[in-house]
Amino acid sequence: MRKERKDLLAEESNILAPYAVSSSDFGGREFPEEEHPYRLPFQRDRDRIIHCQSFKRLQYKTQVFIYSEGDHFRNRLTHTLEVAGISRTVARTLGLNADLAECIALAHDLGHSPFGHAGQDALSELMHGRGGFEHNKQSLRIVRRLERRYPDFPGLNLTKATLEGIMKHGGDYQSDEFLLGRKETGPSLEAQITDQSDELTYTVHDIEDGLERQILKEDELLDLSIWKREASMIQKLHPDLKGSLRYRTICRRIFDFLVTHWIESLGTELDAYSIRETQISAWKAGKKLGSFPPDLKNEVGEAKKFLMEKLYRHKEVSQKSEWGKSILEKLFHRFVKEPSFIPDSYRSRIEEEGIFRVVCDYISGMTDRYAESLSLQ
Repeated sequence: MRKERKDLLAEESNILAPYAVSSSDFGGREFPEEEHPYRLPFQRDRDRIIHCQSFKRLQYKTQVFIYSEGDHFRNRLTHTLEVAGISRTVARTLGLNADLAECIALAHDLGHSPFGHAGQDALSELMHGRGGFEHNKQSLRIVRRLERRYPDFPGLNLTKATLEGIMKHGGDYQSDEFLLGRKETGPSLEAQITDQSDELTYTVHDIEDGLERQILKEDELLDLSIWKREASMIQKLHPDLKGSLRYRTICRRIFDFLVTHWIESLGTELDAYSIRETQISAWKAGKKLGSFPPDLKNEVGEAKKFLMEKLYRHKEVSQKSEWGKSILEKLFHRFVKEPSFIPDSYRSRIEEEGIFRVVCDYISGMTDRYAESLSLQ
């Protein structure tokens, strides 16, 4: 049986909870378009995101370890897919719109620069006093302006609900009438669970990659309550388990515990507040739903502090970070001085937006390997 738009909407209404964002209330698009007969709005958003050039380039952008470190470390693309998977699971379990949560997750790192957070730090410093740079805001800029796939409008023309969800930090967008609602109503529950899914994902998986790279040691991790608990359980269940299979199993169990515990806490919270509409009423009452419960927040915070001290500031990681920053600084100054090196598609915007913003857009969109190759020319 062929299902048309009205059938899909009817099916969705039977699945979604009252506090979910429905496809019939997606907020419209910046540039009006006719709705598709067989795809709902967030399905179209998802396809537009995964087909765009910025999404494809994520596979060669650093998560923690650059592409030359090895083939099995996470990059921005694999991280993005992992966040999307968890976001869908949590959203579906709680009766939220899984399609919207997935869209937000797939787009959340589109604006990340080459060389991970080191690259963001470099561009932020270079753009200080020139409009600044922050990857969450750059993600929004990409989907609204920089991507060029359609002749009728700039960007991807995503739904308002998806755009508002990408706005991880909403304070600097109050002058934009199209996105004013984000500041007034707060983020949707779909946006909140995606934000938290990102935090859970990179925390656990950065530990796994750090162990894989042999920068982190399992003996050190026993200082973390969450690692000690799951390691003890694995010792009882699989006493002969050794090496990489052991720590991967522990990481998987930690991840499963965190997500399951969080879902159960969220479900209890939603029931307690008797939410019968979108989360706006709770937000206006000063209650942000979707956060981690206190015990989970403490354990994740403990793990993040450990990663900062033992992994992100490790000598080898720091050296690679400084190397990446130096490449972006070199390219930035070269392009500002000689705009002729910039592609025509970027150079044509210099008069309107200024040389610094255009150079920043160009560099932030590069992959690690492309930035490195340009720096050698």
